[in-house]
Amino acid sequence: MNQKKNSIYPLVFVGMMAAIIYVATVYIRIEIPTPTGPTNLKVANILILLAGMMFGGVYGGLAGGIGSMLFDLTNPAYISSAPFTLVFFFTMAFVCGKIANANGKNGLDTKQNIVASICGAGSYWCLYIGKSIISLVIQGSAFVPAVIATVPKMITSGTNVIIAVVCAVLLAVPMNKALGRAGVFNKMDKK
Repeated sequence: MNQKKNSIYPLVFVGMMAAIIYVATVYIRIEIPTPTGPTNLKVANILILLAGMMFGGVYGGLAGGIGSMLFDLTNPAYISSAPFTLVFFFTMAFVCGKIANANGKNGLDTKQNIVASICGAGSYWCLYIGKSIISLVIQGSAFVPAVIATVPKMITSGTNVIIAVVCAVLLAVPMNKALGRAGVFNKMDKK
């Protein structure tokens, strides 16, 4: 019975965080049109990094990827990007979560969280910008013009990365401590 009870917590966490990330993406974002397609400044990136720091790479990655993908699936302008979104945001939280929780730190070491957030958000940025450039090249653009056309996305996404890293790092330790005091981590393992 105890094992069954404990196995439901990761499922609940992933579903709850995916829903929160979806809602944050829908309601707390600024869409910016660029020559290579729209990009967004959004609060959800903070939540995705936090999910990784609080619950580990796998559970945080699933929450970030699924929540972000749900937004794409419910928005005709982004529906074709849904598989990429799932992989890119999973990777963001996974990288962040694995680093933040390494060596038994459990997302409680600010210096490690800074590195984790930068690596997680940076991995997303590289994947997103790389996809944008490759898409333009596949459509017939030469490489250098494709890179130049993607500069607005680089700037917007770079700004988003900086905001997400700063906010997530500031919130991670107090949130992890509160969840620890509430006994959440006694009921599930960080993966």
